[in-house]
Amino acid sequence: MLSKPADAIPRGDGWLYEPKWDGFRALVFRAGDAVHLASRNELPLERYFPDVVEVVKGCLPERCVVDGEIVIPGERGLDFDALQLRLHPAASRVKKLSEEIPASFIAFDVLHDGADDLREAPLHQRRARLEAMLRGSKRCFVTPQTDDPDEAAAWFERFEGAGLDGLIAKHRDLRYEPGERVMVKIKHQRTADCVVAGYRLNKSRDGVGSLVLGVYGDGGEMHHLGFTSTFKAAERRELLTQLQPLVRGVRDGGPPSRWTQGKDTSWTEIEPGLVCEVAFDHLQGGWRFRHGARFVRWRADKDPKDCTFDQFVEPEPFALEDIRALAERDA
Repeated sequence: MLSKPADAIPRGDGWLYEPKWDGFRALVFRAGDAVHLASRNELPLERYFPDVVEVVKGCLPERCVVDGEIVIPGERGLDFDALQLRLHPAASRVKKLSEEIPASFIAFDVLHDGADDLREAPLHQRRARLEAMLRGSKRCFVTPQTDDPDEAAAWFERFEGAGLDGLIAKHRDLRYEPGERVMVKIKHQRTADCVVAGYRLNKSRDGVGSLVLGVYGDGGEMHHLGFTSTFKAAERRELLTQLQPLVRGVRDGGPPSRWTQGKDTSWTEIEPGLVCEVAFDHLQGGWRFRHGARFVRWRADKDPKDCTFDQFVEPEPFALEDIRALAERDA
């Protein structure tokens, strides 16, 4: 079951609100000692998270299907980088990481409990069933939930310091509808002024596919934050023509990895004289955009050297244990 974005928290009768976790979405299928962790794209995750397999065996009943999120708490909130490190081909490496930095499972819905198919039941009934069936622990618990939009708004601000993405809003009578965008997500949105460091070509190679974005560090060095690719076809071709006088040369995108999957990651470097404003939702690790940023406007009035990390303000840390305490309070 999926979500669609909204600019504001929906209000009115029947809405329920939960934190939006910043991890790997996973469906847990358990049948006795057999546990399958399915990703959003139906790929198996259990080989990468043997620690989650063991923790759900101790928390969930022997026959069930539960929807939730795999997360790894770090010193300053959830650590998405540590999650990505788990996607490693070597079982010995995965085992070592799972022992050193164990993951947690946050449950937020149940599809089956024993022989009961709960997908047609309203959300508030599934929630009650989930709370009753899950034996909570520090590494496996039901997500907090509130029906108070003002409390949800407070969560939206406070929980960002724990690395959470925002809020999810669901109607209390919602059935479980696989593949449908029937939930609402409200994510943190910010803007930043970035230097255009270069570009990548589009697939047809007749226009700009994406702009490479950067800001300057304290020592005057350029740090690449990510990219923006929100341009129409005509704009892409026009932009490619406009950037040609600024071209410095082609840069290697680095060696192939499990993330690039053999794709050409080379890019064309340009003179760092253009500045654009982009909208982004999350600064991962404090130094790069998690997702592609959305182009807002050109900033001809902005000096590229003024585009620094100073414009990014980190939220106050908020411990995962404090969020878990809210879940225990609700239960």
